[in-house]
Amino acid sequence: MNRIHYQPLGGNQMPRFGGPATMMRLPSRPDASGLDACFVGVPFDIGTSNRAGARFGPRQIRAESCLIRPYNMATRAAPFDSLSVADIGDVAINTFNLTRSMAIIEQAYDGILATGCKPLTLGGDHTIALPILRALTRRYGPVGMVHVDAHADINEHMFGEPVAHGTPFRRAVEEGLLDPKRVVQIGIRGSAYDGEDTEFARSVGVRIIFIEELMERGTKAVMDEAKSILGTGPTYLSFDIDGVDPAQAPGTGTPEIGGFSTFQAQQMLRQLGDVDLVGADFVELSPPFDVGGITAWAGASLVFEILCVLAQSVQRRG
Repeated sequence: MNRIHYQPLGGNQMPRFGGPATMMRLPSRPDASGLDACFVGVPFDIGTSNRAGARFGPRQIRAESCLIRPYNMATRAAPFDSLSVADIGDVAINTFNLTRSMAIIEQAYDGILATGCKPLTLGGDHTIALPILRALTRRYGPVGMVHVDAHADINEHMFGEPVAHGTPFRRAVEEGLLDPKRVVQIGIRGSAYDGEDTEFARSVGVRIIFIEELMERGTKAVMDEAKSILGTGPTYLSFDIDGVDPAQAPGTGTPEIGGFSTFQAQQMLRQLGDVDLVGADFVELSPPFDVGGITAWAGASLVFEILCVLAQSVQRRG
């Protein structure tokens, strides 16, 4: 099947403050058919435990993405030359019902994956990773995961509830969606109620790299280890913006001081081109707590890096 290689609308064709309000001002498509990769928004934040607002994340990431150009000078990636990519809009979640929203998201991703397209998700809070992983597992079997975050999100429950933005990866391990021996969590830090969540993760084989180890060893050494753990199997990438230090990314619901920089985030992502990525999400951006759009701009830029990595991953696998 011939793929159409859509190109973002350039700033010399239309001023950056004009044009379509899609991711990178790409064409809007009604579904994922005929695409190698798609941007899809999940404007969901009813799983948050502190500051809400991540429902506005997809729209704000798209708005800031108008500044991104299609060629990555650092990695020389030109993803739109090798992949057919478009924006397929948002999943119509149920604003008042978390459980129903999980089913809606899962069904939407079943449809995306049935076309052979790889979804790049704009969140939304981290709860959305659970239904996405459920859909991915039906297509690929249990997947590995590189998870960049300040929090492990592997709690047993929150307020007694089994599904919320702090629990998705506990449920994913229990449901067999993740191969825990192929899961790496990077940048974990901050305070906690106890150590039960990280102890559980370790007990099933998850590799947790706390921020102190990341800073001591450096991004290259950490990502080299991560890639050795992930191996050649299908892998999901989940990136929570609160992994970045709140001095550079204040627009999030659960900020933790002492994080890595946006530059370090780029460096980590750029080393994933060897990994067999089958999808990715970028979550927990809360525009109401942003300052001058700097968090949303960081988000749009990091999502572009993820797209570049996906293009390299696909090219290496023919």
